[in-house]
Amino acid sequence: MDKLVNCLYRKPEALFRLICFPWAGGGSIHYAQWGKHFDNSVEVYSLRLAGRETRSKEPFMQNIHQLIHEIVNILLPSLKEKPFAFFGHSLGSYLSFATAEYLKRNHDLEPVHMFFSGAPAPHTAAQFALKKSDLPDDEFLKWMTSIGGTPSEILTNKETLQLFVPVLKADLRLVELIRFEKPQMKFFSCSISSFNGKEDMPYDLEAWKDLTTGEFTSQSLSGGHFYLKEPDNEKFLISYITKHLETAESDYL
Repeated sequence: MDKLVNCLYRKPEALFRLICFPWAGGGSIHYAQWGKHFDNSVEVYSLRLAGRETRSKEPFMQNIHQLIHEIVNILLPSLKEKPFAFFGHSLGSYLSFATAEYLKRNHDLEPVHMFFSGAPAPHTAAQFALKKSDLPDDEFLKWMTSIGGTPSEILTNKETLQLFVPVLKADLRLVELIRFEKPQMKFFSCSISSFNGKEDMPYDLEAWKDLTTGEFTSQSLSGGHFYLKEPDNEKFLISYITKHLETAESDYL
């Protein structure tokens, strides 16, 4: 469990677990710190993927199925133990969606709420325009700079880039392989919320509602692709998630 999950703030009496999926090239620290902002009803599990942090010597996952199997095999006992929600940003939205789809199809288990950020729904045409992993390094770095969120000390340090770029490209290859047709019937019954930054490229956030019979909401917040790193936006997201999990609580009492 500790290999995959970074949980800095253990809350054994929590009513819910919030499982957070990293963006491309991301580690587990950002979301793990969220744990201190939630009250004792929510315990945050931030996922640490192979090839980074304490797993830096492990090879990258070669496909999305390999990654999902690892996540599910390790987390399944915890997911059966108490209600859970998923949050993912950018690549993390697709990883969390693909994990939820696998859980629903194979274990008849789904989150009480899914929060998707900075990404169009997986069945929309916009998803296929995201292919960037095959770009030459110079063009790839220009794209990284254009979307923001990458510290300048990384972009200007060649040694750091040699470590960071392979991780980012490996993650992008995972999501570029996801293919999901618009479902004939809505697959999930849980609530879905989608978010993006107003200055980010336009996404069809509304298309996420095609996936569920549950409640759907969308929000656009100030900022670009990594709007969620802004303190005011982070505060909003944590408050929003807390409110919606409190609403879901009544279904489990």
